[in-house]
Amino acid sequence: MATIEDTMTMAAGNKLNDPALLRRRYAAERRFQMYGIAALGIAVFFLVVLFGSIIAKGWTAFLQTSIRLDVVLDPAEFRNADGEITDQSIRLADYTKMARKALQSALGLDNPSRPETRDMRALLSRGVDVQVRAAVEADRSLIGLTVPMWLLANGNVDALLKGAIDRDIPEDRRQLNDRQLGWIDKLAAEGRVEKHFNTGLFTFGASSQPETAGLGVALIGSFFMMLIVAVVAVPIGVAAAAYLEEFAPRNVFTDIIEVNINNLAAVPSIVFGLLGLAVFINFMGLPRSASLVGGLVLSLMTLPTVIIATRAAIRAVPPSIREAAYGVGASKMQTLFHHVLPLAMPGILTGTIIGLVQALGETAPLLMIGLVAFVVDYPTTPMDPATALPVQIYMWASSAERGFVERTMGATIVLLMFLFVMNAAAVYLRRKYERKW
Repeated sequence: MATIEDTMTMAAGNKLNDPALLRRRYAAERRFQMYGIAALGIAVFFLVVLFGSIIAKGWTAFLQTSIRLDVVLDPAEFRNADGEITDQSIRLADYTKMARKALQSALGLDNPSRPETRDMRALLSRGVDVQVRAAVEADRSLIGLTVPMWLLANGNVDALLKGAIDRDIPEDRRQLNDRQLGWIDKLAAEGRVEKHFNTGLFTFGASSQPETAGLGVALIGSFFMMLIVAVVAVPIGVAAAAYLEEFAPRNVFTDIIEVNINNLAAVPSIVFGLLGLAVFINFMGLPRSASLVGGLVLSLMTLPTVIIATRAAIRAVPPSIREAAYGVGASKMQTLFHHVLPLAMPGILTGTIIGLVQALGETAPLLMIGLVAFVVDYPTTPMDPATALPVQIYMWASSAERGFVERTMGATIVLLMFLFVMNAAAVYLRRKYERKW
């Protein structure tokens, strides 16, 4: 005779095998799968739109318009008051005048009027003097010769040839007048105007002109700061995590430390900037706008991430590894350094790289410590004034010049490439060295 339990089981089985109920369950599963696919599709769509917008507006920053001019390096322009050519006289020569004379000759203007002279000068970048001087200083035998040189065009000329300036709008609302358009067309027809790869984007420093503005100072500043973060935050973070996991007693004091580490990981980054401003600059007297201060601030911000990731990696090592080490007579320190840390190294490296990626993309704390300085010369030490990639993007984005729009997007592409490479390295290291327990 069937018991009550058997009866209930049979009833539940019949209910589970009910075709209508099964259809509803399968339909619910399909709906859930569709919701997941839709959510994923929406995320991918917005990601494609974001990256597509950045690339569409920024790829032109990797090209720069130049004008080929035959520059006459007249020896008279390089002589000092005594009629000699010296290092100082070469540095002080009027290279802008030489470039403008070459442009005047290329345009066939024998005796230009004042408006023509003004319009002609607006075709060349203000940085052409640096280009000509660099060529002369690199090879003084050029003095006395007529040398063909590719000189930077003005930002408006560059924008016109990249399609950012519409020729069809009225002349009074256009950055280039009809006379200048005619000159540009003439130079282009003669093969004197071309777009080349913009090496200046990676080598130039700060500039008020978009065609001579680059990421050189920001790249060096970011390198110094990442180096300081790696030297300061990684050893301290790994040591703190190893102590908390392997040596620290479980009491109220260590619980408070753990809670505060987790809280620091969620603190807004600008708070670390205020801390750096108060401690490193106002109290310790370190120079403002220096990579050293930026690196120390980013180290404080990265430290909780490194500690949390390292603790998780150490905790993932099976207890049997420690027990086996203790069984052959290893001390606790030997067990940690010879067995636990080597096995936890993939997780530690992954956490470290993620912390560095987070630090590389930070802007707010660096703004608080003055890394928005207008720095032209390359920093040679972490104590020199510098800036960083995200800060440089912020400064270009706030500029009114049209040419800085593509510079902003181009710099964003460079930053994203660095972040992508670092994240890819973290994924590669984790998959290559991870252990399956």
